[in-house]
Amino acid sequence: MKFRFLLTFLFLASCTNYNSISINNSTYNSKGFAFIYNEKDYLNKTIKIKLDNSAVQVAHNKLRTNTLIKIINPKTKSSIVVENFKKTNFSDFYKILITDEVARQLDLDVNLPLVEVIEIKKNKSFVAKKAKIFNEEKKISSNAPVTSVKISNISKDKDIKKDRSKTKLYILIGSFYSKNTTEFLKERIAKKLPDYDIKKLRSKKNKNNEIDLFSGPYLTINLMKNDYILLKEFGFEELDIFTNE
Repeated sequence: MKFRFLLTFLFLASCTNYNSISINNSTYNSKGFAFIYNEKDYLNKTIKIKLDNSAVQVAHNKLRTNTLIKIINPKTKSSIVVENFKKTNFSDFYKILITDEVARQLDLDVNLPLVEVIEIKKNKSFVAKKAKIFNEEKKISSNAPVTSVKISNISKDKDIKKDRSKTKLYILIGSFYSKNTTEFLKERIAKKLPDYDIKKLRSKKNKNNEIDLFSGPYLTINLMKNDYILLKEFGFEELDIFTNE
């Protein structure tokens, strides 16, 4: 639609972070929810590929097969680097499809699986370093006492239950130099999306002295998902998700 092209022009001219993909598309970087693989989703054709939940496997809907991907748990700073198993289609609401084993290694809260996904350009030194780190971590994990792992998991589960009720979710629409651009977008969203509650739109200066335009807060993923889909259909190609201002 014409408004999509108008938005593109405005963002290229006055926005420092319209979406999470750099303008030259050299490196993918996005924040949001991981889709944790479930056999039922494959059987009912919600997803089109079969994964092994006991293995470290991921799939992406934008990055090519065998692309190196770094996945970060923003809450714990845990991270993992893995090759994209396959490029496949799934809901744009999710940033990546992962197995249970990936979620476990990242120590993700399965009820709120927030991740940051970063494409890594391959080079020989990085691949060699990755292989070395993987072998060292494998050796450490195989020698770790089972009891200590169980105690650690119980402790983390308690922390998750305490924090979950306090977690607030936000959709980052973009960061702008101009307040006029922010106000213009607010007006357009109010006019074009009658089902969207305009009171959820908020703006705030960030540490770089730019103006962040975001939507929220949301207390559940489902409430946020509805607005996320509305904003995507409105013309925003990529939207980041973050927690608590």
